[in-house]
Amino acid sequence: MTQELIMDRAANELSGQTAEIMRRFNDVFQRHDPSALAELVAEDCVIENTVPAPDGARYAGREACVGLWSAIATQAGTRFDVEETFVAGERATIRWRYFMADGNSIRGVNLMRVESGRIVEAMGYVKG
Repeated sequence: MTQELIMDRAANELSGQTAEIMRRFNDVFQRHDPSALAELVAEDCVIENTVPAPDGARYAGREACVGLWSAIATQAGTRFDVEETFVAGERATIRWRYFMADGNSIRGVNLMRVESGRIVEAMGYVKG
């Protein structure tokens, strides 16, 4: 087997693992059930949130990140539509639309990074 083929297989395997983590992450928000978050989020995870404008707040550590995402996932009357998830190796881009309880919506994107099977970084951006 050539070195290039071995590298391609490894990259495909890593992308597949990241895609599965993103599928499970998105399910948390689709189902309004944050119970899977603790096993998906790394101890040293960092989130750069979309609010407050213009730069958002920074959350560091599993407890803070799981707390933020749990609050978002369980907010009454809201929903996320996942428009696209693109995965390349340990990185993923999730394009979404968030519908608020008042009927308004915003579009945004999360830039995610995974290490050792857990989310270590999430940077959120919204259309202004």
